[in-house]
Amino acid sequence: MFKKLNLFLFVTVFFTTMCYSQRYKILEGKFENLSTNNSFKVEFNYAKIQVHGFDSEEDFLKEKMEKRKANPEKAENFRKNWFSYREKYYNPAFISFFNTYFKKGECKIVDDSPYLMKVNLTWIYPGYAIEPAKLSATIDFVDTINSKKLLVVHFDKVIGFEKNVVVVPNESDRVVGAFERLAKNLAIQLKRIYK
Repeated sequence: MFKKLNLFLFVTVFFTTMCYSQRYKILEGKFENLSTNNSFKVEFNYAKIQVHGFDSEEDFLKEKMEKRKANPEKAENFRKNWFSYREKYYNPAFISFFNTYFKKGECKIVDDSPYLMKVNLTWIYPGYAIEPAKLSATIDFVDTINSKKLLVVHFDKVIGFEKNVVVVPNESDRVVGAFERLAKNLAIQLKRIYK
C-alpha cells in the first residue's frame, strides 16, 4: 500500500511539473506559419527582464553585490558575470539544445537566415541551492524580408533542468538548465509541424 502511494505521488508530481514547465500562450499567428521555414537566425533580448522578488534587475544586482561587499572583487565579478554569462553560456545553451533536439535537421538555428527567432527574456528566477532556475520569455518569429511577424509565443515560468540532484555549485548552471528547458519546450511545439 505504501509503495503504491509513493508511486502515485511521484507520478502526480512528475506530470504536474512537466505540464507546468511547458505552459505557453500564442499571442499572435500560429505555429503552422513556420512550416515552410526550417532555419532561423536567433537574437536574444534581455532589455525588459525582471528578476523574481525585485523591482528591477538593477535592484537585484545591488543586493547581490551588497552581500559580497566584504570582498569588492567578488562583488564586481558577480555583476560582470551576470551579464557576460548570457553570451558565454545561456544563449549557446539554448541554441545547442534546440539544434540537438532536431536530430534529423528538420529545424535549426543558423548564423544567417531571412527568418528571425527573437527570444525576449521577460522574467527570471535564478534558483537557489538545489532549486532550479525558471524563465519566462516571449519569442517572436519574423520574416525579415517582408517585415512580418509569423508567430509570437510566450512561455511562462519554464522550470529549468536540474543539473545535479545533490548540489548545484553555482547560479550559472541552474540558469543554463532553464535556457535548455526553454529550448526544449519550444522545440516540442515546433516538432509537431516539421513531421
